[in-house]
Amino acid sequence: MKWTLAELHRYHDEPLRIQSTFDLNASLTERFPNQVISCQPVEVDGYVVYDQGDATLSVSVKTTLTVPSSRSLKPVELPLDFAFAETYVNDESHVGRYEDDELVFVLSDPHDTIDFDNVLAENIIEQVPMQVLSEDEKNSSQMPNGKGWEVVAEDDANQVPDKEHVDPRFAKLKNLFPDQDNQN
Repeated sequence: MKWTLAELHRYHDEPLRIQSTFDLNASLTERFPNQVISCQPVEVDGYVVYDQGDATLSVSVKTTLTVPSSRSLKPVELPLDFAFAETYVNDESHVGRYEDDELVFVLSDPHDTIDFDNVLAENIIEQVPMQVLSEDEKNSSQMPNGKGWEVVAEDDANQVPDKEHVDPRFAKLKNLFPDQDNQN
């Protein structure tokens, strides 16, 4: 779905209702291959209100993404259920009509379009948290490790005093400035 603000003008009396299911699997997996493995059909319920040359999208979204675990890269299903609102204006002076915490985009060219599929995809990807763990990973305290390395939880890393461990290659440097040892 794509609209220009001029096309949305016809909905100034009654909002444009959007109640549909979108297939964004190809779009999301191509644009965000490291973040999305797959996307189930996206259920959308919302409307577009046109008022004084501005168009406001208010939408609720439900879908399930399959994303890689941030710890093991194993596929994890991530259900999403969220709402968003965005306003599109054709004149920068209209931005002052809105609060600072509202998303307002200026479409400077009258032929600029609002690509709803793209808007939807971007809002979905914004909902993916930085840390996604499988149920097994949530329930286990074991962290990944290998030969000469291990993942340490942030809390555990803060508890280990790192000053005790000195690389043997740098041990001789300790005696370089003996009068400064007590100052640091």
